Amino acid sequence: MSDGTVAPPARKLFGTDGIRGRANEWPMTAGLAMRLGQAAGCRFSRAATHRCRAVIGKDTRLSNYMLEPALTAGLVGAGMDVMLVGPMPTPAVAMLTRSLRADLGVVLSASHNGFEDNGIKLFGPDGNKLSDAEEAEIERMMADLPKLASAARLGRVQRLEDAQGRYIEAAKMTFPRGLRLDGLRIVVDCAHGAAYKVAPLVLHELGATVIGVGIAPDGTNINLGCGSTVPEFLSRQVATHGADLGIALDGDADRVVLADERGEVVDGDQILALIADSWGAAGRLAGGGVVATVMSNLGLERHLAAQGRRLVRTRVGDRYVAEAMREGGFNVGGEQSGHMILADYGTTGDGLVAALQVLAALVEAGRPASEVTRRFTPLPQVLRNVRFGGASPIGRPELDQAIRAAEARLGGAGRLLIRKSGTEPVIRVMAEGEDETLVAAIADELAALIATLSPPAPEAE
Repeated sequence: MSDGTVAPPARKLFGTDGIRGRANEWPMTAGLAMRLGQAAGCRFSRAATHRCRAVIGKDTRLSNYMLEPALTAGLVGAGMDVMLVGPMPTPAVAMLTRSLRADLGVVLSASHNGFEDNGIKLFGPDGNKLSDAEEAEIERMMADLPKLASAARLGRVQRLEDAQGRYIEAAKMTFPRGLRLDGLRIVVDCAHGAAYKVAPLVLHELGATVIGVGIAPDGTNINLGCGSTVPEFLSRQVATHGADLGIALDGDADRVVLADERGEVVDGDQILALIADSWGAAGRLAGGGVVATVMSNLGLERHLAAQGRRLVRTRVGDRYVAEAMREGGFNVGGEQSGHMILADYGTTGDGLVAALQVLAALVEAGRPASEVTRRFTPLPQVLRNVRFGGASPIGRPELDQAIRAAEARLGGAGRLLIRKSGTEPVIRVMAEGEDETLVAAIADELAALIATLSPPAPEAE
């Protein structure tokens, strides 16, 4: 099956989460960043009757020393004033964009990728990521650049010195007043990324004993052997330090993965279930359920249904989750990978704030994380990634026939999802069901077929 959604407007530069690429190679070059700044600046200031403003935040990648000034130059040339906030989590930039009444927010980050990659994410004045249509419009403007500002209307640049303090206070305000983290030992892995200062401070100020790891960025070590995509590192740290909970963020801190006191990993689906249960019991859960993507485990859906709640699925990408939340009036949504969007507190994924909600539940329950965070038993789920060359094999008759046959074998006791990655030439195969052996066999068979239908081009020697 596909993800069942309407195809977005055609875009060549923007993917599922902004523009991504290898640093200093097209499209992630200084020239592209300046051109994007010019187009986005003109797009968001063209009908304004006030002096327009943009907020730029970044993670700790070396290439941000190249991209930040280039993007700033483009925005200034479009007549926008620019506020630089330095290394800050993506959700902090979204929050500051709204708080400062800015017209545009920009984050320079490739999220969980290594330092060699980088990316540019754009937020509107409401703190939400731009829609597919808005991104397509900006691409068109980059190709046919509108008139820039006159010499007298060029923007100015300043640094917001108290940006970190503003976010720290905002994050602490999401933790229930009257509760403290006294007596809890918490490992927080900041992936040598954007939250390397703010996340340990928030936890410390709430009373926890904090063991910070991944808090020494050098420009090239972001996500290197640590962070939310390397949960085994977090598990080892929890065991080494005898911690009550481990929190792993990614490079821009918009996603989170946890480890309980035994070092066992808690993924985004379990976090969603816990927050839904906690907020539901308090009468806070809006929309009658939760929004997640097609990748979330069927066990989560069954758990919510048993509580009389529904799971609304979207295509992969946290901004699609956010859009569905706004349309349906939900206040909890996220992805299995750890993007948690809590609309009561922010407009985009915030790993630290999500972790604080889990910690609040731990404090209130007075029980260990291994008991509180295990909300359901996930069904066996197997993922396979297959690189391809040329045209995508999705839609080929041979693959369609094989998918139908596989779905028949699963019957009503499982799911099958075949989709193209939004960031690289990869077909992702996901099979899920009650019979783990059958699920693995189906995933392997489909992956092998895809590889024969459209093999990747050989790498140059």
